[in-house]
Amino acid sequence: MSKTASKPSFLPLDFLRLEPEEQARRAAEFAALMARRRSVRHFSSEPVPRLLIEHAIKAAATAPSGANQQPWTFAAVSDPATKRAIRAAAEAEEMENYERRFPDEWLQALAQFGTTWEKPFLEICPWLIAVFRIDYGIGSSGRKIKHYYVQESVGIACGILLTALHTMGLATLTHTPSPMGFLSSILDRPANERPFLLIPVGYPAENCLVPDISRKPLEAVAVFR
Repeated sequence: MSKTASKPSFLPLDFLRLEPEEQARRAAEFAALMARRRSVRHFSSEPVPRLLIEHAIKAAATAPSGANQQPWTFAAVSDPATKRAIRAAAEAEEMENYERRFPDEWLQALAQFGTTWEKPFLEICPWLIAVFRIDYGIGSSGRKIKHYYVQESVGIACGILLTALHTMGLATLTHTPSPMGFLSSILDRPANERPFLLIPVGYPAENCLVPDISRKPLEAVAVFR
């Protein structure tokens, strides 16, 4: 028996067409806003309302994904004990990385940031968002359902998440302790989910400093033909 796909369903696009002047204004404002985004490692413990985190995750969940399978889970953590456990596990892995696993080349590349295996921000910041990629779905009968373009889909969602948080005036860091399996254990995630990214979120500490680095200019990153 041949397999037949269900007939696709469509609805009118909700799209706002802007005048060219308004497009240019928004484009310039957004580029200027994002140019101020920096990775922060010195956070204040000042609370951040859960509503802001919810809005950011809602925005991230609008990301395009392969076959609209939406292969992501955002685990938002504010519980002090859980953050403490994540910090302890992350620092244990990072100590191994800095003292034994990382090659000299990588340590030299990191030197400009002044980072070490110690990650106090994981406990200080009010929120941690652990992003998990869902490698496969599970049907009602327990059958595995293949997911497509998982890495790409989750990567786009994380970009939207970081942009949303920055737009609402919050600081973030893209933290990738390796390996990250401890997040699955601490946050009790199922076997079909794998940690993708850990994002500390909050307000910068008073007198927060960031590395004196620059970004490549447009002509170095874009090609127009």
